[in-house]
Amino acid sequence: MAELEKIRVLFICTGNICRSPTAEAVFRRRIQQAGLEHAFSSDSAGTHDFNLGSAPDARAQAAAGHRGYGMEGMHARQVTMDDFQTFDFILVMDKNNLAILKKACPPECLHKLTLVTQFSSNYPGWEIPDPYSGDSLAFERVLDMLEDAVEGLVKRLGR
Repeated sequence: MAELEKIRVLFICTGNICRSPTAEAVFRRRIQQAGLEHAFSSDSAGTHDFNLGSAPDARAQAAAGHRGYGMEGMHARQVTMDDFQTFDFILVMDKNNLAILKKACPPECLHKLTLVTQFSSNYPGWEIPDPYSGDSLAFERVLDMLEDAVEGLVKRLGR
């Protein structure tokens, strides 16, 4: 019997050092807890090249670590044209980055783009605020919102 092809999920923010790696870490742990590692793969990227090769922001790592999420081995990268073809879902943190991606995206892939909070129970359609200029509470708020969105995503897509 052939193995099912994995559903590929890409999380996008501006620089790929705060929100999108946090989303990826939450997603990875959640699918592991659900026993769905065989069904999904994930990555994260940024719309801008500000932080190429950098590890996630130390504050994002600290907040995630307090909740048991690991970001080991993650490094910032910029979204590529190949990503539009490669990934099944391209989940974006805010409307500005969604607009940037819609301009670059091939028409046949536009259906893959949406705000990550479209899967949220408590924050449907909201933007995930960029915590970079904020304090530790801003990173905690991002985690609260992403945990809710990822939970909805995994419930919707779970096999």
